Formats: sequence, C-alpha cells, structure tokens
Amino acid sequence: MNKPAEIKGRPSVVLADDNAGMREKVIALLKPEFEVLLDVADGAELIDAVGSIKPDIAIVDITMPRVRGIEAVRQLLKGGSKVRVVFLTVHEDPDFARAAAETGAFAFVVKSRMAVDLIPAVRAAIAGTWFSSLEIPVGVNGRLH
Repeated sequence: MNKPAEIKGRPSVVLADDNAGMREKVIALLKPEFEVLLDVADGAELIDAVGSIKPDIAIVDITMPRVRGIEAVRQLLKGGSKVRVVFLTVHEDPDFARAAAETGAFAFVVKSRMAVDLIPAVRAAIAGTWFSSLEIPVGVNGRLH
C-alpha cells in the first residue's frame, strides 16, 4: 500500500521537537514542498512514528524529553530504519554536528538558520549527501571522515 506522500509524489516527513511553536514554524516552511505526515514532541514518540509510518525524512531536535534526539536516531537506524535524518537544533557547536553525523544523519541545521538552511538540508538528505549549517570537515563522498 502506498503512503499518501507517495501518491502525491512528495517526500514524506515526520517532525520531532518538544516545542509546539517550533513545530508549527517548521511545518509552515515544509508544506509547499513536502508532505508532513506527523509531528511529535519527544524521541520515544519519534521512534514509534517512524516505525509505523515509515516516512522518507525525519526532522529531529537534539534536546527533547524522554529519549533525546541523537539516541532516538541511533535506535532507529540500528533497528534497520531507512529514514533519512535531518537534525534541527539550537546547538551551534561543531561537536554536536559531528555527533549528529556519526549517528548516520544526513543534515545538521541550527534553528537560527532554519529559514535559509532547512529546505536545502532536506533536499540534501533525499539526495544522500551531507548538509550542515556549521562548517565541519567532511570526506570525499560528503560524509564525515
């Protein structure tokens, strides 16, 4: 059975952020180009949502209650999920970007640059290339060393 997003030909997204206002802003940015299937408030809900809905993309805040974003993504990818992850965070530290990339994520976007960087980051994730709001060293294939 096809997901609604597949029928429309638009990549599907699940969004995880503990701030409801931020989720609304992200959804408004994504709606013209992507199908936002669900938004959730913590990492545990993200794990359940990705497991049942199987979106193309998960946009994930790093600092959330119950299960933090990086741990939730580790669990998803270790469990075999094919979701492509974009981290969206207030943390403007390259160490967080490296930690995010090491989970297998495809993008790291800082919230202060969300209006400019989020859509290109999601497109990069779909294409299978690394995107970051911060400058960090990457390997020849666009992934971290």
